[in-house]
Parts: sequence; C-alpha cells; structure tokens
Amino acid sequence: MVYQIKELANGIRIVHQEVTSTRLVHCGFVLDIGSRDEREDQEGLAHFWEHMAFKGTEKRKAFHIINRLDSVGGELNAYTTKEKICFYASVLQQHWSKAAELLCDITFNSTFPPRQIEKERQVILEEMAMYRDSPDDAIQDEFDDLLFPGHSLGYNILGTESTVSRFSQQDFLDFVDQHLDTSRIVCSVVGNISFKKALRTLVPLLGAVPATSRTTVRQAVNGYSPRTTIQYKEITQAHCALGKPALALNDERRFTLYLLDNILGGPSMNSRLNMALREKHGLAYSIESVYQPFTDTGFIGIFYGTEEKAGPKARRIVLREIRKIREKKLGTLQLHMGKEQTIGQMAMAEENYSGLMLVYGKSLLDKGYIESLEAIFKKIRSCTAEQLQELANEVYDEAQFSFLTYLPKPQ
Repeated sequence: MVYQIKELANGIRIVHQEVTSTRLVHCGFVLDIGSRDEREDQEGLAHFWEHMAFKGTEKRKAFHIINRLDSVGGELNAYTTKEKICFYASVLQQHWSKAAELLCDITFNSTFPPRQIEKERQVILEEMAMYRDSPDDAIQDEFDDLLFPGHSLGYNILGTESTVSRFSQQDFLDFVDQHLDTSRIVCSVVGNISFKKALRTLVPLLGAVPATSRTTVRQAVNGYSPRTTIQYKEITQAHCALGKPALALNDERRFTLYLLDNILGGPSMNSRLNMALREKHGLAYSIESVYQPFTDTGFIGIFYGTEEKAGPKARRIVLREIRKIREKKLGTLQLHMGKEQTIGQMAMAEENYSGLMLVYGKSLLDKGYIESLEAIFKKIRSCTAEQLQELANEVYDEAQFSFLTYLPKPQ
C-alpha cells in the first residue's frame, strides 16, 4: 500500500494511490457530516442532501449530472452514514477528468432546486416505505434508537415522514453552511493514474473552493440503560436484535473486538452463531453479528429472524454462545483459525479498489492517518486468548444488553 497525501490551503486533503493493474480510476469525496449532525427537526436532512446533490448545480440540471458519466460507462453514486456523506465515481482512466470535475460540482455547487426537492421528497418517502416493508433492515435502524435514545446517533438516517415532508431549499442551504468544513473533507483517488496527473486536475478545481469551518459541535453520548422492546407488525416471522454500546474508533482494543465479533458472528458460514443457530438447529436462515465503531462510541449488535414459536429457543442458543465465548478461553487452533480468517477477509476487501478509496478518505478524517494493512494484521496476530476473553466479558455483558423484537400481529 503506497499512497500520497496533499493538503490544500483551504484544508481539503487529497489522498492518492496508483494502481497500474486496472483500467479504472475510483474517485470520491468523503465529508465529515452525517445524520448525527442533525437536530431532531432536521432528521433525514443529511441523507436528503445526498439525494439532492444529483438534482442540480449552478451549471448543470439533473439530467446532465446523471448523463455525464453514464454516457461513458462510468458509475456515479453516494451514501450517507451516521457520521459521513460520500460522493464517489468509477470510470475508465481516459474519463478521469470528467469524473473529478463532476464530483467537485455536485459536492460544492448544489443549488437544491425547489421543484426537484418536491420530486425527490416522494422518492425518499418511497424509500422509507420500502425499508418498513423489510423488517430485517428496519430492525437495525430502530435498534440504534434503543441504544442511543434521545441522541442523534439514534436517528433514522432516512428521517421521518414528518421531517422529510417539511424540508425546504433554505433548510439545505443552512445545513450546508453550518456543517461544511473544508478541513474535514478528503478527496480520495485510487486507480490507474499518477499522483502528478491527479493533482493537475484536482488542485485547480479544489483550490478554488473557499475555506469554510463548521459552526456546530457534535453532541456527546452520555449514559446508557438497557431496554427491552417488543413490537407487533404485519410480518410472518419474528425478527430479533440484541446488543449494547461498545468501543469507540480511537480505542486500541477495537481490532481485538473486531476479531472477537468475527469469530462469534461474522460473515463466514463457520461463525459460532451461524453454526449453532442455523447449521445445528435450523432455526434461522441468517444471523449476523456487527461491531460498529463511531468517533466517540460504538455498538455491538446481533440480528436474526426465526419462526415466532422458535423465538425463545433461538434466544437461549444465542445467549449460550455468547456465554461460551466469555467463559471459555479460545484454544490455540481456534484462535489461529480466527485470526487467519479475519486477516484473509481484510486482504480480499483491499482488492475492491472503490471500497479502498473510500476507506482511505474515512481513515484520514477519523484518525488523521491511514493505517497499513500490515500494521493491522500485526495487531490482530498479537491478540492473545486471554485478551479476547477479558474483552468478551466486558463487551458481551448480557446484563447490559438491550433487546428489540418484532413479532407477527396476532390473528
């Protein structure tokens, strides 16, 4: 991993890695703005902004934005998280300058046309309805509110029907003005283009962006109390979530927790939870465990669906596997296999250059540097069975778990 960084006078940073084995260039802007920066009456505004970035700038209408890269086989996309907004594109190397210029335009020059706001409002309301019809997605969003009640980290990224229905052009302009900080923006480039050539295109574009700073401070997370909630919905299966707040992004033990979470319920079929709940008892089609760190907190969550009558048994099995990982230290072979599996997954993820490009941007914003895979692998390999067990007893404390369950409405 060889990358280079340049910081401009306005604070915007450019991070670049040349990859000569591909014909593509992946470029993106990562902004340190997300749904946690919203007030309660602004819930969903950051995500709505992400949509509106494609709907008009000072020199382009929506059609011209969409057609600019589609016409040359490129891809233009965006997403919003609790702490970030990302605009990014992938194109053949000969169309690199088109992608760079377009991304700069939609990131810094969006005009939020009122007629387009009305159109996109309906699109987002449909998106919200689609998520409500997908309980395995909806429960993950609602679980955030259970863990962080009354805090913006608990807000649904999509917003609510009430808030989304009210947003005006001025709301977007004010939100951007309050939160856009050029020192908290990274332009990331990974692909078949030299650093010199990338700078030749980007420096004039980004150097012309006026320096700005955010005028608001993120609300700290204070306190947590376990909660248990059951909701009845028009579904045929029970959907379950359990977990609690966990380590923040700057906690040195986060890689130990990442390894622990991967062994317990990671994406591989041989995770402990999958083997127990699906393979041994046939009680779930899928079960996943996640560890999501934020800049000042984080959470662990376990999510699965099962037949309503099997719900109590499924929960007992899940909690039993959690107790096992707390009470019984991993054997030498189990620990070695868990490390190699986690390292292999990370190595394969690096082959996704579009994802790597976004990881670079987020890492610079969150940590101020980019940690090499080799350094991360070293930390994972240095984890001991004693450290994993100690952390398991701290993080997977059943007495501190919150539980959210969706059940079918009684007939």
